[in-house]
Amino acid sequence: MSQGFDYDLIIIGAGVGGHGAALHAVAQGLNTAIIEAAEMGGTCINRGCIPSKALLAASGRVRELRQTQHLRSMGVHVGEVQYDRQGIADHADNLVNTIRDNMTNSLKRLGVDIIQGWGKVAASQKVTVETADGEKTYSAENIILAPGSVPFVPPGIEIDGKTVFTSDDALKLETVPPWITIIGSGYIGLEFADVYSALGSEITMVEALDKLMPTFDPDIAKIAKRVLLDARDVETYAGVFATKITPGTPVTIELTDAKSKEVVEVLEVDACLVATGRIPVTDKLNLEAVGVETDRRGFIPVNDSLQVTANGEAVPHLWAIGDATGKMMLAHAASAQGVAVVETIQGRDRQIDYRSIPAAAFTHPEISFVGLTEPQAKELGESEGFEVATARTYFKANSKALAEAETDGIAKIIYRKDTGELLGVHIIGIHAADLIQEAANAIANRQSVRELAFNVHTHPTLCEVLDEAYKRSLEAA
Repeated sequence: MSQGFDYDLIIIGAGVGGHGAALHAVAQGLNTAIIEAAEMGGTCINRGCIPSKALLAASGRVRELRQTQHLRSMGVHVGEVQYDRQGIADHADNLVNTIRDNMTNSLKRLGVDIIQGWGKVAASQKVTVETADGEKTYSAENIILAPGSVPFVPPGIEIDGKTVFTSDDALKLETVPPWITIIGSGYIGLEFADVYSALGSEITMVEALDKLMPTFDPDIAKIAKRVLLDARDVETYAGVFATKITPGTPVTIELTDAKSKEVVEVLEVDACLVATGRIPVTDKLNLEAVGVETDRRGFIPVNDSLQVTANGEAVPHLWAIGDATGKMMLAHAASAQGVAVVETIQGRDRQIDYRSIPAAAFTHPEISFVGLTEPQAKELGESEGFEVATARTYFKANSKALAEAETDGIAKIIYRKDTGELLGVHIIGIHAADLIQEAANAIANRQSVRELAFNVHTHPTLCEVLDEAYKRSLEAA
C-alpha cells in the first residue's frame, strides 16, 4: 500500500468503467476501494445496455414469430403469437439482478472494498463519503472519478414517469402504450422504437435536426429509415422541436419548426419517451475543492491520459473516465478508459484510440460502426491531403444471410485511396453488432484494405460481407 494512504486507488462510481478499473487495479496489486451511491453496475447494468438488450431480445422474438409470410418462405408455420408484458419485464429485471450480483461478487472476491454512499472530492488525494452512518473521509494515492450520466430532459418537457418518461422508466416496461411518441432518433430512440413496434404500439418519432439518425453514416441512415421506420409504419418528423410536453391522458406535445420557430402541430398521444441523450452526473463531486471547473454541459475536463485538468494543467493524482468525460458515451469505452488509467498510474502510459472503439444499436436488423463516417473521412482528407474511397457490399448477396432469409442491409468501408488505410466501417444487417469487431481490430492496427483483402473468412458466414468489401477495394484500385 502507498505509504500514509488508506488506499492505493479510490474509484468514485461502480458502473462498468469503475468496475473495469477496479479489476485491473487489483490485478496490478493495488489496494482498491470503490464508492457507489446507488446500485452496483451503474447505468449500463441497471438502466441501459443490459435491460434494454433483454427487452430487445424478447420483443424481437415476438416480431420474428409474427412474420408468418417470412417464416412460410422457409417452410415454417406458426399459430397466433401472444406475449406476456410482465413476463418480458421480469426477464429484463432478472437479467439485471444476475449481472449486478455477479459484478458485486467479483469485486468482493478480489478484495475490493465497496463503500456505499455519495462520494466527492475533499482535497488532493482525499474523498469524503456521505453514508448512512454519517460522513467518512478516505485518502488514496490516486482517485478515479467515474460518476456516469443520466438522461437529459430538454426545457419545456415535464416528466411524470408514467405517461412522459425517459429510458430509465421505459426499461421497466410497465405498459405498452397504444400510441407513443419518441423524442430523438439516436440509438436509444431507435432501440425503443424497435421494442414498442414489435409489441404492437403505433409510433411517432420526432427529431430536432434536419435529418433522422443524424450521427449515422448517411448511407446507413437511409437504409435504417427504410427498414426500421418506414417498413413498420412509424410516423416521423425531422427539423422540429418538442417545445412543450404535458403529461396526462392524453399526453400533449407541441411541435415547433426548428427554423421558423412556429408551432406546426400539437400531438395527442398515449405516452411519450424522451430519448434526447444523456448528461454527466458531476454537479455534486465538489470539484471546486481542487480548482476544477466542468464545461457548460457538466463534463469533466481531461487530457489525453485522462488526468483531470484545471486551467489546462493536470491535477496530480486525479483522473476521470466514462460518460462524465464526454469522450465516447459507451460502457466498453468507459471500461477501456479505466484500464488505461491504471496502466498509466503504474508507469505504462496508455491512451485510448477512440477511432477504433465500435458501437452498435441492437435493433432488428442491427446497426454497427467503427471509425469515421464518410463526411468525417472526407473532412480529414481535405485537411491532411488525401482522397477517400468507399466500397459497399450487400447482405442480399451473402450466402448465410440468404439461408437465414435476412437479407436487408449493407456493409460499407471507408479508406484512404493512397495507402488503403481503413478509416471507417458501417454495417446494417443481421448480427451487425458482432461483425463490427473484426473491423475495429483492423482500425486499431491501422491496417490497409490491401492487406485485409487477403484475409481468409469462413464460408458461408455473415463476415464475408466485409471480406467482399475489402476485395472490392482492390478491384477499384
